[in-house]
Amino acid sequence: MKLATLRVDGATRAVRVDEQRLVDLGATDVGTFLARADWADYAATVDPATTYPCEGADFAPVVPVPSKIVCVGLNYRTHIQEMGRALPEYPTLFAKFADCLIGATDPIARPEETEEFDWEVELAVVIGRPVRRARGTEAEAAIAGFTVLNDITCRDWQFRTREWLQGKMWDSSTPVGPWLVTPDELPGGTRPALDIRLSVDGEVMQNDHTGDLLFDPVALVEYVSTIVRLNPGDIIATGTPGGVGHARDPKRFLLGGETVVAEIDGIGRLENRVVKTSGD
Repeated sequence: MKLATLRVDGATRAVRVDEQRLVDLGATDVGTFLARADWADYAATVDPATTYPCEGADFAPVVPVPSKIVCVGLNYRTHIQEMGRALPEYPTLFAKFADCLIGATDPIARPEETEEFDWEVELAVVIGRPVRRARGTEAEAAIAGFTVLNDITCRDWQFRTREWLQGKMWDSSTPVGPWLVTPDELPGGTRPALDIRLSVDGEVMQNDHTGDLLFDPVALVEYVSTIVRLNPGDIIATGTPGGVGHARDPKRFLLGGETVVAEIDGIGRLENRVVKTSGD
């Protein structure tokens, strides 16, 4: 099952994505819909009284305003190696905010303050029930599904200090979507085994497999929920594989005008144009 947040007439609606139509789920967005205890059963059986066409659909961030976005750095062996780091003993965590998020085809805002604007395709976990200190089957059951996220990063700001947040939290920079896919639709379920890749203007920059993850989605739900309560609609971005611009020789960054495609087989595709911004 696929769930998405659709932009309609200046507002948003949570929808189930079928092959020929989008079925209204009676909520303003996927985050609000996941707050229903019976969301999975309801989504599967809802009367399709209100539908929208798939063609021309304008998808907002799959969860427009999550209560938290927790991101994981250094979680693919290929990326750890290209960055010259040792394998971490624990997940490396940082955060983003809802103002960072954009939809699956929205323009990525490249701020004038950076010279090192980089790409990072990621598998993202969407939480479907409240959990704290979850373990084992409880952690698995907390995963509503998965989506695609591009953790666009201002590298020059990221490495100003030891803390990464200032390089990761730029406004309107992080595409997420186009929809959530439930674990039963994916090989590996809550530990999906999927090809993941990213291209810039048609040139493949990242090409890997989610089986290369050091800390898998269930382990991340266990770890993060130990620290803080996870709520329906919260997002955990699981990290990026090798192939980022910062690690290339010579380094390569997004200058503005490029089309960036981030995709994960079995889930979906983000296609965003990089647009220079100056002031707000």
